[in-house]
Amino acid sequence: MGYEIGPRLRKYREAQKLNQKEFAKRIGVSNSRVSNWEQGHNRPDVDILADICAVLNVSPSELLDIRLSPDDLNDQERSVIAQYRKKPDLRKAVNILLGVEDGG
Repeated sequence: MGYEIGPRLRKYREAQKLNQKEFAKRIGVSNSRVSNWEQGHNRPDVDILADICAVLNVSPSELLDIRLSPDDLNDQERSVIAQYRKKPDLRKAVNILLGVEDGG
């Protein structure tokens, strides 16, 4: 059984101009593990998803191909998300404040 996340991982990794080895190093895994993900042999664990998304500069919903209805977010929430995406230098601090990433 193949996992569907592989092609999206490759697409976003290549968009960031990273080879598998560079990407693997940034998220703290082996490049063979990244290769297995991209080939659909297995998929990343949920506990590494935030690191993957940060390195690839993509939201979890984009990476996982989850579509939200426009009604799921109000105008302020959409504005916050847009600003979060525009300011990568502040993401780590925001993630720590929200408890989605530790400070270490």
